[in-house]
Amino acid sequence: MAELHHNVYVIELDDAVRLDPAFAAENGSCRPDKPCLYIGVAGLSPEERFERHKAGVQSSRIVKKFGIRLRPKYYEKLNPMTYDDAAAMEIKLAERLRGRGFGVWQK
Repeated sequence: MAELHHNVYVIELDDAVRLDPAFAAENGSCRPDKPCLYIGVAGLSPEERFERHKAGVQSSRIVKKFGIRLRPKYYEKLNPMTYDDAAAMEIKLAERLRGRGFGVWQK
């Protein structure tokens, strides 16, 4: 049986990310009243992964520059899970939040 030690996590991004050309190209229909978010998967706790992003260790450029804080209300009831389930949930969660008007960076 696969181990349940992967986590999906969501990080709130500074609104300045809306001016990043790559982010803007992916999020043309995001609502200005909704925060921008980064969604990822890790074999670490969300807290550890966020710290690594901010420290520049295997970091997303978007999170390192614009990451503000974790948003556990979007993921805490989902974790932990297998890697395959987490990878699928990352995409599903990004699509769901983007559909609600959030700007989302998920790669």
